[in-house]
This record gives sequence, structure tokens and C-alpha cells, in this order.
Amino acid sequence: MITGCTTDANVDTTKTTAIQPVTKDVSASDLVEGKAQFREANFGLAEQHFRKAVELKSDNAEAWMGLAASYDELGRFDFADRAYAQLLKVAGRKPQIVNNMGYSQLLRGNKKKARALLLEAKAGMADRTVVDANLALLDKG
Repeated sequence: MITGCTTDANVDTTKTTAIQPVTKDVSASDLVEGKAQFREANFGLAEQHFRKAVELKSDNAEAWMGLAASYDELGRFDFADRAYAQLLKVAGRKPQIVNNMGYSQLLRGNKKKARALLLEAKAGMADRTVVDANLALLDKG
């Protein structure tokens, strides 16, 4: 006779603690989608995804950077400033962040502040290609 289930008193039912549960970054998919939308110049959609990513994981520096850059492209500099302030708290004053802050000032027409930030960024970067391009844009305008 075949049975569907058997019980065995000798089965070890001790739960293991050797394998910890995988912690999933719930903001990862929004970060990926935000980047994709930003690359396609869909800055409004990028902003929505980056904003959701930082709401889900407030210490996600990459998402804060994307959110600030999206706000810059949308001309929402008041929100960009808030995002950069939070980014600085999360990640510190890194050259790539300062470069983006300088570009933000360039977009606003604040040439003196843009130059100061871009030169600060340039001093700390190993690869200066992006910051040099931003300085060239500043010199054209």
C-alpha cells in the first residue's frame, strides 16, 4: 500500500542558525529603474524611482545622487539642494559629489560658486575627465 505521507520519530527537527536569511535591498529595483530612466533623459520618471529608493533605504548614497541630479535636470534646485545635503550626510564630501554640486551651480548660472566646487572636485579626482568637461562648459557660458 502506498501512502502519501510518513512520519518518522527519528527525523531531526532542530532549526539551523548556521545560515542567516538573505537581507534584500528593497530599493535596488527602483535604483536600477531610476538609472535607466535618467540615461533615457526621462528625468521625471527617474526622480520618482530615485525618490522611492531613498524612501525605502535612506542611506543609499547612489540613489540620493541620482535624485539630486534628477532634480537638477528638472530645474528643481531647491529640492536638489536638499538631496545634496542628505547625500553629504550619508556619503561625506567626496569629489564626485562635489563635481555634481558644481554642475548644479553651473545649471543655475552661479559661475563663481560652480568654479569653486568644480576646482575642489578636480583636486580630489584621479580621473578628471568629467570635471574638466564641466569646467569647459563653464568657460563657454
